[in-house]
Amino acid sequence: MITRCVPRSSNRRAVHPLLSLPVLDRHYIMPNMKKWGGIHNNPLKFQEYFRICLYHKYRGIEQKMTNRETQKSDGRIIRWGVISTAKIGREQVIPAIQASRNGRVVAIASRDEAKAATTAGALNIPRSYGSYEALLADPEIDAIYNPLPNDGHLPWSLAALKAGKHVLVEKPITMNTDETRTLIAAAEASGLTLAEAFMYRFHPQHEHARQMIADGAIGTTRFVIAEFSFSMSPEATDNVRLKPEMGGGGLLDVGCYCINSSRLAIGREPIAVSGFAVNGASGVDESFVGILQFPDGILGNFACGMRAEGRQMYAVVGDAGRLTVDLAFRPDDESPTLTLLRDGHSETIRLPAAQQYVLMAEDFADAILDKRTPRFPLADSLQNMRVLDALAVSAREGRQVTL
Repeated sequence: MITRCVPRSSNRRAVHPLLSLPVLDRHYIMPNMKKWGGIHNNPLKFQEYFRICLYHKYRGIEQKMTNRETQKSDGRIIRWGVISTAKIGREQVIPAIQASRNGRVVAIASRDEAKAATTAGALNIPRSYGSYEALLADPEIDAIYNPLPNDGHLPWSLAALKAGKHVLVEKPITMNTDETRTLIAAAEASGLTLAEAFMYRFHPQHEHARQMIADGAIGTTRFVIAEFSFSMSPEATDNVRLKPEMGGGGLLDVGCYCINSSRLAIGREPIAVSGFAVNGASGVDESFVGILQFPDGILGNFACGMRAEGRQMYAVVGDAGRLTVDLAFRPDDESPTLTLLRDGHSETIRLPAAQQYVLMAEDFADAILDKRTPRFPLADSLQNMRVLDALAVSAREGRQVTL
């Protein structure tokens, strides 16, 4: 087994150009594969070829990108308000916004005024409100982050848009396709920015994986496989994920990552799906397995759930190799790895750690400030929800659903 690390700059603070890279440009100088005749039949020659490719690619990136930590802000800052004191906001998104170069959380709201005040104090947020309506009426807030339970995504995002606020709403963007269309239409009519908070997509490891696939690391793609699961405590009977009326269930909670990453990794949309669910006592799916049929003879499968040992990965399998993203969705502060298996030889590629929540917050704020579309458009959110809906119908009715 070979272990390879993507080069870091000798200056520890200079690693960020690579971490914030939105796209790996295809025009970087690469060795001519024709001069490496027979590499597909020679694993050692193939590995050496890719080592040289990556050297050229990342040398070009470090030369082209500006150090994002030394980039000077032009003084424009997005002022954020957060509706709800949800754990994901307290522990991940609010700290990320506060650490970003172009945003600050200036207010937080909860239906429990004391809880809002306590959270504001703990996270150094200047203002707190005892209602969402009061926060939305604050004229000194530009954008709203909405981490409410799934049934609160549509109504409170609509309310924020009506109040003239840009909206970053937690995944899944709503509870179904019709709701998603309603929310997108409202955003388009308002001229405000709306985005789904799928933070994992901003980690550079995924573009690295897609680039390797495009460069022929696994040959012709045949399968895509994904898994995201966690084990919920049996005592957590009041968890919103167990409430069907609030959009609970493993498919919407973590299955959405499996579908999104599968679509993103191979750049294709499913044409038919089949879903299989095991429902718990509350009526929500606690385990879900799906099969995805893509064009060009590519098949996919995924497993997700709330009562299984924790796992977060996806893999793309071709006729000449397999590439696995080992910590696909929540690498957090760890250095993620990609594992390339080819001709019986395994190679681990270790990438630098990245702050995917910070990158997401900065992209959203930049989109507002620069009057551009966020990196991942709403059409992607709508398509992901269409697939989620089709899988739910398939599991409920016991049949394949064509998209």
